[in-house]
Amino acid sequence: MQIADLGEVRLHYRIDGDPDGAPVVFANSLGTDLRLWDPVLPLLPKGLKFIRYDKRGHGLSSMPKAPYSMGSLVRDVELLMDHLGVKDSVFVGLSIGGMIAQGLAVKRLDLVRAVVLSNTAAKIGTPEMWQERVNAVLRDGIPSMADGVMERWFAPEFRHTPELELWRNMLARQPAEGYAGCSAAISGTDFFTPTSGLRLPALGIAGDRDGSTPPDLVKETIDLIPGSQFHLIRGAGHLPCVEKPAEYAEVLSKFFREIGHV
Repeated sequence: MQIADLGEVRLHYRIDGDPDGAPVVFANSLGTDLRLWDPVLPLLPKGLKFIRYDKRGHGLSSMPKAPYSMGSLVRDVELLMDHLGVKDSVFVGLSIGGMIAQGLAVKRLDLVRAVVLSNTAAKIGTPEMWQERVNAVLRDGIPSMADGVMERWFAPEFRHTPELELWRNMLARQPAEGYAGCSAAISGTDFFTPTSGLRLPALGIAGDRDGSTPPDLVKETIDLIPGSQFHLIRGAGHLPCVEKPAEYAEVLSKFFREIGHV
C-alpha cells in the first residue's frame, strides 16, 4: 500500500503491471474503492502500467472537510499523476470517476491521451436529488440506503449471488462524510460544454441494466466527442467491470490496441 501526501489530501494508490509500461489510470465510482478494478486487471494486456487510487473520503485515502467540488477531485488526481511522473495515460473513469476523467482531460491533455467514460455522464441527476441523498446519508448512514444502491448497481441475476455481499459491504463501510462530500461534487457538475470541446480518442461503456446512468445518458455524453466509440454491455448494471469482467476487459483491450497504447 502506498500513500501520496499531496498537501490538502493524502491519496492511497496502487501500481500494478509493468512499471515501464504505457500508463492506464483508473478512477472508481462513488461508494467504492480501488478494489473495484480487481476483476478486470488480470484480463488486460501485458506490458501496461496500471495505476489505481482511492479518491478523497473513500477507501484508505484521507478525508478533508466536506463538501467537495469536482475541481478538487480533478486536482487530486492531477497532483497524484504529477507526483508519480505519469503523462500520456489512458484514463478509465467509472461514474464519478468518469466525470473526473472529463475534467482532467479538459484541464491537462499532457496527462491524458485518451479517455474511457464508463457508466457516467457530463451531468448526473439534479442538485435536489443529490441534496436528498446527502441528507439521508448524514442522517441515517450509508447502510440504510445500501439495498437501494445495489438495485441500481447490479442486474437481478447478480444480486442473487453470494458475491453481492462483497460490494454491499464495500459501500456500507465507506465513510458517510466522504460519500456525502463526493455526492456534492457530482451535484454541482455540468460538463456538457467543456466535454464537447474535447478532441481525443474516447470510448463510452454502458450497462443495459444500469439504474444510475442509463445507456442513453452515457451515449449522449460520449457523442459530444467527435470520433468516439460506444459499447453496450448487456446483462450488466452500473458496475459492468464487476458483473461482466471478461467482456469489459475485452472492450478496453481492443480500444488500447486501436489507439496504439499497447
